Amino acid sequence: MALTDRNWFVVAVLFYGVSTLYSMFLFRKGFSRDDKINYGLLGTAFLFHTIAMLQRGLSLERCPINNLYEATVFSMWTMAVSYLVLGAWPRLRFLGAFAAPILFAVGVFALMPGLDVPGPRLEASRIWLSLHVALFALAYGAFGLSSVAALMYLTQERDLKLHKLRALLAHVPPIQRLEYVAGRLLIAGFVLLTLALGVSFVGVAGGALRNWAADPKIMWSVFVWVLYAALILLRWRFAQSGRRFAWGAVAGFTFVLLTFPLFNLLSPIHNP
Repeated sequence: MALTDRNWFVVAVLFYGVSTLYSMFLFRKGFSRDDKINYGLLGTAFLFHTIAMLQRGLSLERCPINNLYEATVFSMWTMAVSYLVLGAWPRLRFLGAFAAPILFAVGVFALMPGLDVPGPRLEASRIWLSLHVALFALAYGAFGLSSVAALMYLTQERDLKLHKLRALLAHVPPIQRLEYVAGRLLIAGFVLLTLALGVSFVGVAGGALRNWAADPKIMWSVFVWVLYAALILLRWRFAQSGRRFAWGAVAGFTFVLLTFPLFNLLSPIHNP
């Protein structure tokens, strides 16, 4: 019996769970162990995750982001692919220890009964729609990894303040580099989000965007853009760096992660 797309996604979530357990081991050892195993576990989970999305998309003949389950699965995928690209650089591979628990928790939520209900087919130019989706995906992936780096910064800072030995022995970058990585990823996500919004207004929904102010998801996207613009402005114009910036990056992505599925579901443009 062939596996359905949900079956493949369940397998992916199981591997995200195994990666989460291994991440706990890395935390206990202060990241003094090699994290190639964790990278491999996340890569395996991503493979099954991608198969699930491809199977769903091919069966529906559209990009599978039209109900709460599909939007959540898609959001997870963007974060996973972003981590795997950055994790190819060994110095950033440690981010997987923070990404795995997030991916596992969101995956378990996506599998809750009642989230996967049939959604309508989007009517839009396929070229514009593909570009629109890809840019938003990369933007949210970058924001997610920025929050992971920021969370690692906060953990490392706490260990240093408490004079914990694992902060000195851990195979992770110093907090200055973590802050740098979080900041650059946040800027990259902001640029991608700006381009994604531009594509949305130019080519995706056409005349439907004349009523953009009445669409909850478009207003939400604009609010997210303003939120991250303010965070960048505070960091580089008013020198709000370090702990405050890290908490801002974590809070910003937490907001995105918790509210994106809801506003996608409420959008009349995305759910005509």
